[in-house]
Amino acid sequence: MDRSVAVKLDEMDPLKKYKKLFYIDDESVCYLDGNSLGRLPNKTVLDLNNLLINEWGKHIVGGWADWIDEAERVGDLIGRSALGAAPGQTLAIDTNTINLYQLAWAAIKSNPNRKKILTDRANFPSDRYAMEGIAKELGMELVYIENEDTSLSEGEIITPDLLSKYLDSDVAIVTLQIIQYRSGGLNNYAEIESMVIKNGALMLWDCSHALGSVNLQFDQNQIGLAVGCTYKYGNSGPGAPGWLYVSSELQSKLDVPIRGWFGVKNQFEMGPVFEKSESIRGFQISTPSILGLRSVKSGFEMIEEATMDLIQEKCLKGTDFMISLFDEWLIPLGFSLTTPRERNKRCGHIIITHPDGAQIAVALRKMKKVFPDYREPNGIRFSFSALPTSFTEIYDGFYRLKELVESGDYKKISLTSSSVT
Repeated sequence: MDRSVAVKLDEMDPLKKYKKLFYIDDESVCYLDGNSLGRLPNKTVLDLNNLLINEWGKHIVGGWADWIDEAERVGDLIGRSALGAAPGQTLAIDTNTINLYQLAWAAIKSNPNRKKILTDRANFPSDRYAMEGIAKELGMELVYIENEDTSLSEGEIITPDLLSKYLDSDVAIVTLQIIQYRSGGLNNYAEIESMVIKNGALMLWDCSHALGSVNLQFDQNQIGLAVGCTYKYGNSGPGAPGWLYVSSELQSKLDVPIRGWFGVKNQFEMGPVFEKSESIRGFQISTPSILGLRSVKSGFEMIEEATMDLIQEKCLKGTDFMISLFDEWLIPLGFSLTTPRERNKRCGHIIITHPDGAQIAVALRKMKKVFPDYREPNGIRFSFSALPTSFTEIYDGFYRLKELVESGDYKKISLTSSSVT
């Protein structure tokens, strides 16, 4: 495998112009952690500065005449650029876990005769913790799909056969990830949604690792409920607002546990009782972060221009390339691949394992300027964020990994406790 292959891929890349539109402080860094935190778009700096000076600074409280609907406008942008969703179904608000809690609780309460919540062992911790809390609060039974053993479930993927073993007439809601956060496995979300709805339950998707990498088609596949974050492939910044999606069909059928003044039908009447708005606004709690939403707007305007067709294809080419380098360089060094090889079962990131995975992951950052992330017990994740990442960046990062392990230099790194991996 020669570096010229990567150079050629970059030359042919229809999205190659976008890398120059991001702030890159150190050109020698191979940043392969965009599925944890995306890079900073240069335009975000300009847009935020304009908001501070020309909107907040100039108009002060009068700016709310425009900002009042920002969560809906930015939600519609996320919907049309990345979800395949018509207007009026997406809100850009709050955090992913708050949105997950709101929609899960609402879905369960809409089906009061059913007493089971179904999720999977490999689901993201916050999602599992939120479901544990709801189950305890509402006296529900929380059932786990056993999919952590990748010898039984490739890439932790939930297959229809596996799901059918757990679906029964007492399941009120199923909540899963579209992309498994650890393995990178891609669930067949359209098929699963159909199975769950036919079973009489509601389906709630966490799209945090799919948004901005997978070309989602919510309207086409009749998706009902979903949530996600914006700071990964959306490049919207640390702690940027999340989003929730409620299909037009479900909006009038669901109530919410956390009620706020942004969700009422006539907000500025300041009425004595909560009367839920009949639109997507009924799922909004309170005052949104305008600074955060403006960062989301900058990131998703870039995605809209680039198009998800091209972004998904580049993500797949990027992970194809990673797997090719893995096969040639890393298998002989004791690494294993736990992400599915088939293109229709993955998208924007892969995970490789090694007995010394934790030490290698730290050494890559400290000694080689390669940024992956680490997941217990021994996994190193590498992402390919289509807009700011190049194929040569992948090549150089994997070559440095090969050098690091061949030399054994990573063993010089002592593992100290860190609050972030």
